[in-house]
Amino acid sequence: MAVLEEFGADALRHTVIAFRDTMKRHAGGINRLNVYPVPDGDTGTNMSRTLDAVVAELDGASPELETTCEAISHGSLMGARGNSGVILSQILRGLSSTLKTAKSSGAPRVAEALKAASAAAYEAVLKPIEGTILTVVRETADAAQRAANDGATLAAMLRVARAAGQKALDNTPELLPVLKDAGVVDAGGAGFMLLLDSAIHIVDGEPLPEPIYDDGPSAEQLEKVALRHATDGSVDVSELRYEVMFLLDLDDTKLKKFKNSWGEIGDSIVVVGGDGIYNCHIHTNDIGAAVEAPLLVGGIPSKIRITDLFEEVATVGESVHAQREASLGAPSGTLSNSASGRHGATQSALPPVTCAVVAVASGDGLAELFGQMGVHGVVTGGQTMNPSTQELLDAVEHMNATQVVILPNNKNIIAVANKIDELTKKDVRVVPTCSMPEALAALVAYDPEASAEHNGSQMLRAASSVATGEVTQAIRDTNSDVGPVKAGDFIGLVRGDGVVAVAATLDAVCHDLLAKLITPQRELLTIITGSDATSQATDALVAHVGQVHPHISCEVHFGGQPLYPYLFGVE
Repeated sequence: MAVLEEFGADALRHTVIAFRDTMKRHAGGINRLNVYPVPDGDTGTNMSRTLDAVVAELDGASPELETTCEAISHGSLMGARGNSGVILSQILRGLSSTLKTAKSSGAPRVAEALKAASAAAYEAVLKPIEGTILTVVRETADAAQRAANDGATLAAMLRVARAAGQKALDNTPELLPVLKDAGVVDAGGAGFMLLLDSAIHIVDGEPLPEPIYDDGPSAEQLEKVALRHATDGSVDVSELRYEVMFLLDLDDTKLKKFKNSWGEIGDSIVVVGGDGIYNCHIHTNDIGAAVEAPLLVGGIPSKIRITDLFEEVATVGESVHAQREASLGAPSGTLSNSASGRHGATQSALPPVTCAVVAVASGDGLAELFGQMGVHGVVTGGQTMNPSTQELLDAVEHMNATQVVILPNNKNIIAVANKIDELTKKDVRVVPTCSMPEALAALVAYDPEASAEHNGSQMLRAASSVATGEVTQAIRDTNSDVGPVKAGDFIGLVRGDGVVAVAATLDAVCHDLLAKLITPQRELLTIITGSDATSQATDALVAHVGQVHPHISCEVHFGGQPLYPYLFGVE
């Protein structure tokens, strides 16, 4: 095989395909870099399925460089799954946007494309954390540019870049204590390294690496991680009271400064658009600072909407909107085509409503239950199968409503859900539910004839009132704050606290977990049964609750979710 000196359309196409194939073989090992011993670590799976969408887009594209790059960019955007998939999509889009306009594609241009990939990855994250895939990509790109400037060939430059990336990956535990405690490197960074391996394979014929599996973090390391997560003192997004949204006229060069100022006062920050106009969203406790931030960098906000997430105060939003319109003279416009996305609202055979709900469900029973509670669109997904941007967008477009609320029902799906609003002309709100019981509680507050703004705030408030837990089986020996864990043991988990119950039997771990979830102030327990739960075990569990917690009423719903025999919600 001749060594390539140019990274043209064929090389790029074959590199992406090799990357997809290699990621599939390594996905299991990358998934196992999760610091908890649960069976649904999904970084490798999400990156693999994101690449499936890219390759599918390539299959329908002509072989020219421009169309190849466009296919990679669009396929990765629409196919992104989970947080890791979103960042990977930005990396691929940064690469392809630079290579797309290349008159030559030797070492200097490819190094430039890697720098663009790094910049795009950092732009995807409001508060970048070093010791993650971001660090690995940046160190790779910097080394690539140094080598290219020194006159290295394409193959030599890629090898220098890979060596720097591997060094950065090996060093991620020194930058991110949670990785060091667990004895693992960053999973996303490990996945990115396979892109470099694939490029070298195509350019110079070097064999691709074989998957290597290990037993994961030690018991002592996992115990440190659990303690760190329990005491990190972070503020939950549900503690931020106000949602502030507006359109913003702003010079593109001032965008980063504006976003940084918002990053200091809130969370759930989404800023999308371009060419001088942006759609902006933040959750914060400081309304004044949120609205003043763009003014300080020369921006002009309009269509300001403020919602009290604890108590609906639409009149406040209308008042502030009117005051700002009058004082700033800002026009009441709509997003430009570049900001509003490629998809418009479409009608369907579904009954028309003011606001529809799209929810992600991980089992047939949950999908049916959601339908009974008024959900108009159910997207299959959950712990192990995160839906793509395209799948969520298709569901939103199918709704016979111009306003839509999305319930992601999994922390790892929220990032993808947050991208939908920029891809549609519909008014889309994401209620950041992290579990199926939270979704059920949120749906009690859903009003199909109310606005998405009203539903979003009320459903978030309802979801935040639920204490949730889940039961699964450990996939390896480890330890926890509540004692040692052996592979096959049943473990009870609470979001934010990690493993809080361990037992050799399913009924014992359920009893221990519920003892932690049920407090005297709680009145209702919702039990969602998975595909592995038996009717006898469920009946015995309900009887136990009636005996030990007589003040609690029980509702049992068949969910059919895999891996987790029981999901609990207590409110």
